[in-house]
Amino acid sequence: MSLINQEPPARRLFLRQIGGASSVAALAAPALLSGLSSPPASAQGSATQSTGTARSTGYLSLGPQEAACVEALVNVMCPADAMTPNGVDCGLHLYIDHQLAGGWGRGDQLYRQGPWRPGKPQHGYQSPLTPEQHFKAGLAVLRRAASQRTGKPIEQLEAGRLDALLQEVSAGQVDDERYALGAWFNDFFYPLFVQACFADPMYGGNRDKAFWRAIGFPGLPAFHGRNVVQYRGLPFPGAAKPQSIEDFS
Repeated sequence: MSLINQEPPARRLFLRQIGGASSVAALAAPALLSGLSSPPASAQGSATQSTGTARSTGYLSLGPQEAACVEALVNVMCPADAMTPNGVDCGLHLYIDHQLAGGWGRGDQLYRQGPWRPGKPQHGYQSPLTPEQHFKAGLAVLRRAASQRTGKPIEQLEAGRLDALLQEVSAGQVDDERYALGAWFNDFFYPLFVQACFADPMYGGNRDKAFWRAIGFPGLPAFHGRNVVQYRGLPFPGAAKPQSIEDFS
């Protein structure tokens, strides 16, 4: 969640917790990060399937109102400060959009012939909807809830009010008998947001490797196997200039 009301050191801790605690391989392969949530975990290999698609600079899945909503969300969850630009300037919105438009969003690796019965978390994704459809359904419920509570669309809310609303959503305080909005946000939207922050920049997010620089991650892990051991617990001298997949292509 956003830390807009806290000092920069708190955000640095936040970044290290969600980024530094992950393995080197996970940071470079956003599909592995999807273990943070049930829906992405059911579609292993989800987040980086379509390289050509992900490098597009326009929206491929989200409509105008959906895009405006997602932009507002990533900006309040990733406010501009001394460590990174805001979420849109980091490309987080495009990463999310391109994953929805790709094989993961279409549910290419999901068994989708039913029966559609309630399942336990360990059963994985249980829905007749594709991940793209599930994402958009939750986004529509969130937009409607925001309008009912504030009288304004999400993109017109002041950052502090939107942040407070997301805190309520995450705590399940906006759920109703028809839709568990808190579960959608915590188990679906937020993991995509984290992936967008720490994925290789070639997939649309983490523009200019901003988040890698913020946590001192040196980049493509295939070249740092020995360094992981040698510099464990120590500053890595090459972290100021991390290298992405595109740097080697």
